[in-house]
Amino acid sequence: MAPQRNTGAGAEAELPEYAGHYRLESCLGSGGMGVVHLARSTSGMKVAVKVVHAEFAKDPEFRSRFRQEVAAARRVSGAFTAPVVDAAPEAERPWMATLYIPGPTLSEHVKRNGPMAPAQLRRLMAGLSEALRDIHRAGVVHRDLKPSNVLLAENGPKVIDFGISRPKDSELRTETGKLIGTPPFMAPEQFRRPREVGPAADIFALGSVMVHAATGRGPFDSDSPYVVAYQVVHDEPDLTGVPEDLAPLVSRCLAKEPEDRPTPDELMRDLRSVAASYDTQAFIPAQRTDDSDVPKSAAGPEKPRPERRLRKRVALAVGALGLVAVGAFASIPLLSDGGPPRATTRSAPADGFHQWRTPPVSGDTSAPHCSYGAGKLLCARSGLVYALDPADGTLLWRHVVATAPRSAPPVLSGGLVQPLLGEGQRMEALDPASGRTRWQRSVPSHSGLRSVGGMLLITGRDGAVTGVDSASGDTKWRRRIPGQSMPLFTSFPGDPTAYATSVSDDGSSSRVTAVDPVTGDVRWDARLSGQLEPFASSDGSLFFLSVDRFYGDAVAVVRYSPKAKLSRRVPLPVRRQDAQATVHKNVVYLLASGGSLEAVDTDARKELWHLETSVSRGSAPVADDAHVYLTAADGRLLAVDARKGTLVGQTPSRLGTNADRVAASLPEPVIADGHVYASAPDGTVFAVDGRDPARW
Repeated sequence: MAPQRNTGAGAEAELPEYAGHYRLESCLGSGGMGVVHLARSTSGMKVAVKVVHAEFAKDPEFRSRFRQEVAAARRVSGAFTAPVVDAAPEAERPWMATLYIPGPTLSEHVKRNGPMAPAQLRRLMAGLSEALRDIHRAGVVHRDLKPSNVLLAENGPKVIDFGISRPKDSELRTETGKLIGTPPFMAPEQFRRPREVGPAADIFALGSVMVHAATGRGPFDSDSPYVVAYQVVHDEPDLTGVPEDLAPLVSRCLAKEPEDRPTPDELMRDLRSVAASYDTQAFIPAQRTDDSDVPKSAAGPEKPRPERRLRKRVALAVGALGLVAVGAFASIPLLSDGGPPRATTRSAPADGFHQWRTPPVSGDTSAPHCSYGAGKLLCARSGLVYALDPADGTLLWRHVVATAPRSAPPVLSGGLVQPLLGEGQRMEALDPASGRTRWQRSVPSHSGLRSVGGMLLITGRDGAVTGVDSASGDTKWRRRIPGQSMPLFTSFPGDPTAYATSVSDDGSSSRVTAVDPVTGDVRWDARLSGQLEPFASSDGSLFFLSVDRFYGDAVAVVRYSPKAKLSRRVPLPVRRQDAQATVHKNVVYLLASGGSLEAVDTDARKELWHLETSVSRGSAPVADDAHVYLTAADGRLLAVDARKGTLVGQTPSRLGTNADRVAASLPEPVIADGHVYASAPDGTVFAVDGRDPARW
């Protein structure tokens, strides 16, 4: 049989007859990355097969991305997605086959039939909430949920397309030039902090999808993707036309801050209160069988916490106390409004240290973000900042803030505790001994905030930077930083310098400006090759990840010595997705999505070891002379031998009662005085001896 021909726009001139054992019968559509076919297996089963365009098949970078898409689709295969039947990412023309699901996309349905009826909208929202719950539980963030990626099947909506983003799908780039999705359905953090995007971004997209389904337009609407991006970050959504009973849920999904959005499970619970039962008719009206309908293949081409409700969970306290007997951990009773309790501890070993664990503060369960300062463990979570005694976990003080801090630990700056709050909130500096407020000041909306060198640097919407004394709260200077139109600073422990990095329009180079936080003066300025993201400083050198232009995958480690004006680049053996890194004595430890951990020696310019940890999502790693530590999404703390790259210890998982909550970012462990402190999704903070992980 001669090859099939297709004259559709963007399709291949000649199409293959088979993909593996699957005979390609007809073309369902063509996208930026490949052609989607209706095909049959040897037994006659219908499948949808995506065959990659020939031009991309020759690109090693694209093949790597396609392998990741196949892996993600396989991981989430289930009732709410199109199950992967087979795939050959290494074939001459890579392809992936999924179960064929007849039905139009949500985009096609709304275009033909207009906005959905209220009953259909409720069922759509419930179905997509269930789908996102399963996707997030599998450790995957879709990042590009939109009407064209939702199939309307008889038994409910199916989410498809796990290729992240396609080159032709987005007209916008991140600050580093990475294509990140489709602007009308992207969350604010995808524009502001793209490397911090987590499951909550999918919830925001769900809100936008629901507005489209209810009205035929989005909550932010403009012909220009740049205007849409501004609206998403700054403006309130337009919910005109959304049914009154659904509008509050959709509004919560569209909250500007990830932590203010509900989880999929909470959405489903609230939807049950909106309507006790859902219409049991076929999900799609009968008119969808019109000959003009062209079903889209399920193989088409290509992160949350609810608004907090403080709960008193006595059961959790009882469970925590029970662990004392079986796990040899100290435990603190459930914290109440009656003041700090005394910690119950077992007898300490000869070196004076014992392992301990606290129950959730105020009964709310989510992982606190902690740091070490002023001889205390300083933690922030759910509208609360508090201090623990690092010796036994005793609560020393707590301070309620008006709104929840960002997903970042408090920092000690100017001798005071500085909670890093969200945008447009009132800043408070706290006494580290008592937790009392020492000074307050408002922070402008949509500003960047960084604490460094006894100063707070606030970047305004106009790009000007204000230097605030951390000890007094007084403004010391205000100016623009030469060469940086909108400087968003990074800083690192022990380094009294603030760094602003921007990328050239073509993505070929990065400009790095080192600023004295006390005066605002520029200490040095350099233009380095590649798209660089700073992650650490050590021994007078600044360390970067060099990332791919389109997808943001880490492709190399770069070490820059400003005194010598010398840049050293170490290519990674394999590109790493969503990489997080740390450095210890010029050895970089890098954790990628899926749990790949590796050590890179920047002196010898080579990889020392590589370990597959099996952690689907992990925190940024931290390291000392002996071990590398990281926290898993299920609350485990893992220790890896820093020299050999072998797993040497891990704590039990601690998911807690709200296992449906998937945080946008995971708190990294804290190392202090040979001890390791970590937190878990059940709300606990715990301490272990870093010298002997095998005993954890």
